[in-house]
Amino acid sequence: MKVALGCDHAGYGLKGTILDYLAEEGHEVLDEGTHGSESVDYPDFAEQVALRVASGEAERGIVICATGIGVAMTANKVPGIRAAVCNDMYTARYSRLHNDANVLTFGSRVIGPGVAVEIARLWLETPFEGGRHARRLNKLAEVEGRCGERKR
Repeated sequence: MKVALGCDHAGYGLKGTILDYLAEEGHEVLDEGTHGSESVDYPDFAEQVALRVASGEAERGIVICATGIGVAMTANKVPGIRAAVCNDMYTARYSRLHNDANVLTFGSRVIGPGVAVEIARLWLETPFEGGRHARRLNKLAEVEGRCGERKR
């Protein structure tokens, strides 16, 4: 699977752990940065990951900041993105099963590296269940479309 990966300075250390895990599993990684621990602005990296996923260049995206919240808010501004903050296994599993999340976010100051790898593994392996959940995703896309029309 092709995975876009990004972080801000708070997520830089954990990004390295996730990058290593993805490479070990044979995933192709598009590293959108950051590439150091100096202070940067999380929207820049979350947007790049979300754009890669929305364009189809990557099948999924993972973005890390201190809490996972800011990067999720940013990624969700990109049409077609369904970013979910998952700091535990339950939300990781159901973000895929029921919501077909295509971007995973988590917080480096909330979870440790072992848990982060397990969340990423479960999230990447879990398929979308479809069925009644597909109807709900269609409604979500309709909301996105209506809101986009209002901005014009």
